[in-house]
Amino acid sequence: MSNIDSNATTPRDVYRKVTDAIINAIESGVGNWRMPWHTSGRFAFSPINVTSRKPYRGINTVCLWAAAQAKGYERGEWATYQQWQERGAQVRKSERATTVVFWKFSNDASETEDGEAPKSGSRLLFTRGYAVFNAAQVDGYTPKQDADIPMPERIAHAEAFFTRIGADVSHG
Repeated sequence: MSNIDSNATTPRDVYRKVTDAIINAIESGVGNWRMPWHTSGRFAFSPINVTSRKPYRGINTVCLWAAAQAKGYERGEWATYQQWQERGAQVRKSERATTVVFWKFSNDASETEDGEAPKSGSRLLFTRGYAVFNAAQVDGYTPKQDADIPMPERIAHAEAFFTRIGADVSHG
């Protein structure tokens, strides 16, 4: 997947850049692509923001998985240039960013004088593209070591989770 130019200034630019990147990934072919959600070991990750520790969602997940696969990144930690700087890391000079999209809905007009929402009820989609870099693209960052939890303990945690949510798990 070719990296997307991160200079998107309008929502239309962001849509075009994300769409172009996905088309480029499809046209490039799969090579020996692995579905990230079906792998284990070093390539098993969901992309997360290194500062907030929140996972990326929606199309951002797909774009970051594709970028990581194309570049051979083994970790799913991503952040903006400034976020890496705040962690004491430096993005290497030759590195290219991958664009992610921040989006949210907002009402089509501000509240009326009496505090009521507009009568039309329609919402506008606000989008903005951000340039992010993978942990493999920076110097001076030491990733947090993954906990090496023994298999029996991992199974116990999983079983406790399914019990809490009332899921009926059956094997076989």
